[in-house]
Amino acid sequence: MNRLTKDYIVFPLDFSTAAEARKYVRLLSGRVGMFKVGLELFIRSGAEVLETIRKEGRARIFLDLKLHDIPVTVSRAMEQIAAWRAAYTTVHCAESRAMLQAAVEGAGLKTRVLGVTVLTSVSGRDLQESGLDSAYADDPGALVIKRAQMAYDAGCAGVVCSGQEVAEIKRRFGDRFVTMVPGIRPGWAVEADDQKRVVTPGRAVQNGADYLVIGRPIRDAGDPVDAVEMITSEIEDALAGR
Repeated sequence: MNRLTKDYIVFPLDFSTAAEARKYVRLLSGRVGMFKVGLELFIRSGAEVLETIRKEGRARIFLDLKLHDIPVTVSRAMEQIAAWRAAYTTVHCAESRAMLQAAVEGAGLKTRVLGVTVLTSVSGRDLQESGLDSAYADDPGALVIKRAQMAYDAGCAGVVCSGQEVAEIKRRFGDRFVTMVPGIRPGWAVEADDQKRVVTPGRAVQNGADYLVIGRPIRDAGDPVDAVEMITSEIEDALAGR
């Protein structure tokens, strides 16, 4: 089945209240393929927000909680997440394959698990300060691939990674291994923020990205709907040339 262009776009509901999130769900439902619900909003208004997304009925749910705990706790948490019928959820790859396997087992067939490799806000210097070997501090992409291998071996559906690593991940693990890519910045939305490893929507799609998490360029635009349409056009051009 051919994907619609909008299905590539994941809009993060990075708001502190359900009312703010509801405004964007109603505005963008039908124009993006998925809404991402992160820790802040889920802790405060999880059930309410997820029900709002479901009632609109035109976008799937990406519950981005980045679990990181002992395997049994992660497995039980995943069972609860699966009950929310989220399309995707996340667990950190920075611990053990056993934890990732427990996440996959807990989620069952209801929710697909993505391993978080290296956050796009993290630089090589950050990795060095956290005690990682210089081989990874000097080349964060190498750490992404190592953690992607762990996620693949554990049975995860895919990974969260930057657009810079997508092509290599697809080459190593195949097209069916999903890549969810944050740190997306259209050329017309270049800004100074906390993201370090960023790419444009077109470049990410050309590299093989399956989903693009695009927040600030849409949220902060004068007309969010117009911003989505421009991004959609850029994705269409990239797909035509891929």
